[in-house]
Amino acid sequence: MLPPGARAIAAALGAALLFGVSTPFAKVLVGEMPAVLLAGLLYLGSGLGLAVTRTIRDGGWRPPQLSRPEWPWLLGAIAFGGVLGPVLMMLGLARTGAGTASLLLNLEAVLTAVIAWLVFHENAGRRIVLGMLLILAGGAMLSWPTTGDHSADWRGPLAIAGACLCWAIDNNLTRKVSGADAVFVAGAKGLVAGALNTILALLLGAVLPPWGSTGSALLIGFAGYGASLVLFVLALRGLGAARTGAYFSTAPFVGAAMAIGYFGEPAGTAFWAAALLMAAGVWLHLTERHSHAHTHEPQHHSHPHVHDEHHRHEHDFEWDGREPHDHAHRHAPLRHSHPHFPDIHHRHGHGPS
Repeated sequence: MLPPGARAIAAALGAALLFGVSTPFAKVLVGEMPAVLLAGLLYLGSGLGLAVTRTIRDGGWRPPQLSRPEWPWLLGAIAFGGVLGPVLMMLGLARTGAGTASLLLNLEAVLTAVIAWLVFHENAGRRIVLGMLLILAGGAMLSWPTTGDHSADWRGPLAIAGACLCWAIDNNLTRKVSGADAVFVAGAKGLVAGALNTILALLLGAVLPPWGSTGSALLIGFAGYGASLVLFVLALRGLGAARTGAYFSTAPFVGAAMAIGYFGEPAGTAFWAAALLMAAGVWLHLTERHSHAHTHEPQHHSHPHVHDEHHRHEHDFEWDGREPHDHAHRHAPLRHSHPHFPDIHHRHGHGPS
């Protein structure tokens, strides 16, 4: 029997691993096409790949099991994360040095956590906050500019900070639909972001590169953005936005390790110091134990589940006994105490700690 949250933690770290590994390969393509077009193809590869995957998995097209109240959350996530975020990022990169941009990208995890804590009232103890700070410190150390890297225009860093805010909002809005089909949620975001960025690049005068480069970008996008985002959504389902964002912030370390091991880049002092900081931060998160008496309010939703203590319901259809399975179900009021994370069944308030 796995401990609470183990699968979600593995999903979050898996998302970081796939995204981190894809980054050095994506950088190889940077010189072959404009940044906006590359972003579009990466997202498009994500969306198209997941659409095909879902169609094969389900034996054809199946409507997403999203309730009416969930659609605004998904559309909001797509608008902020798939439309506004990438556009602001491209505008910012045009006016900002690479080192400064890398440092600013650490804002996403911070803003994700702040919104999760202040707006959506996720719980976070001292271990979680300290662990997040250590992980972010490691990411900052990896991306700290080693040469003179100064922004010539304050609007560039401001645009990148705005992109991070958009993605932080996206992460928290996606959390609201994380109980839905993760492949559909990730695929929808990828298709919209990919189509818009690719069209924007072509309107700005970009030309599609040779098929080899285009195909490489689509494949990298499918793995590093598509499969990674599916795992990210699954992690949101089990951990909440703040903890998932913290685990995902280890992606720069994975990317640096890939660059060192595969591309032969030197491993400096900053790499090993960042490794220690991130390892300490992840350890603090892994050893978190949050347990108290809490009340589950009545709830009606749909997501893959097994018949554990939170899912003791009857079926209004003939069930073949297989688990996990996915169908709309109701939760009766329940009060109990056990270790838990702010997953889709534990979004309750907390008194003063």
